[in-house]
Amino acid sequence: MNPTANKDTVLNVSGISKRFGGLQALTDVGITIQRGQVYGLIGPNGAGKTTFFNVITGLYTPDSGTFELAGMPYQPTAVHEVAKAGIARTFQNIRLFAEMTALENVMVGRHVRTHSGLLGAIFRTPGFKAEEAAIAGRAQELLDYVGIGKYADFKARTLSYGDQRRLEIARALATDPQLIALDEPAAGMNATEKVQLRELIDQIRKDNRTILLIEHDVKLVMGLCDRVTVLDYGKQIAEGTPADVQKNEKVIEAYLGTGGH
Repeated sequence: MNPTANKDTVLNVSGISKRFGGLQALTDVGITIQRGQVYGLIGPNGAGKTTFFNVITGLYTPDSGTFELAGMPYQPTAVHEVAKAGIARTFQNIRLFAEMTALENVMVGRHVRTHSGLLGAIFRTPGFKAEEAAIAGRAQELLDYVGIGKYADFKARTLSYGDQRRLEIARALATDPQLIALDEPAAGMNATEKVQLRELIDQIRKDNRTILLIEHDVKLVMGLCDRVTVLDYGKQIAEGTPADVQKNEKVIEAYLGTGGH
């Protein structure tokens, strides 16, 4: 495992490799994320960012690698198991329940942590009803937290693009995750929405949450993240603070351009 891991380490993965047929998508990649950090993952198209993200969150099974979440080993073999372990993710292409309300979408996320079970739901037991009321209350709090509380009763499909992104983040937070993994959250956003997104991510960090961020917007990453890993052709070419990464010659050559931005 990574020697920099300690009791404040939320995610520690190392030696991750993944091949698709004749393509070696990842080669011996690893990261260590400390509690309360915003950790960025960047690289040019085809660098392996999404593959790495999908391995960590259980969409793909790696060929090799070790995984620890909050000091406990976990196996990313299925998305729902990873969610139970404590990693919640959003997707580059928004995946909301379009015909459900905003509140209902967040409640779905919260059900990962429910206890009443199927029989309680079928027979509408007092315990189930109390738990559902608590879930609805928590869902409303999270909608308020991300700034869209007034849209609780609106169907998800009627929300603006930026508000749908916020709804996804609220649903991820509803699982009480150890780590929130955001896949291109600024994709398709206008300048105002990006500023609001940055403020929201910053608030989540201030509340001692931990975030892994894949993002094409280098300016957003460099202005927001505590540490950054850069991938190129499935290999890790740099890791460090944004200032260090921006000065790295391999990064400049592969991704940032000669200007460093």
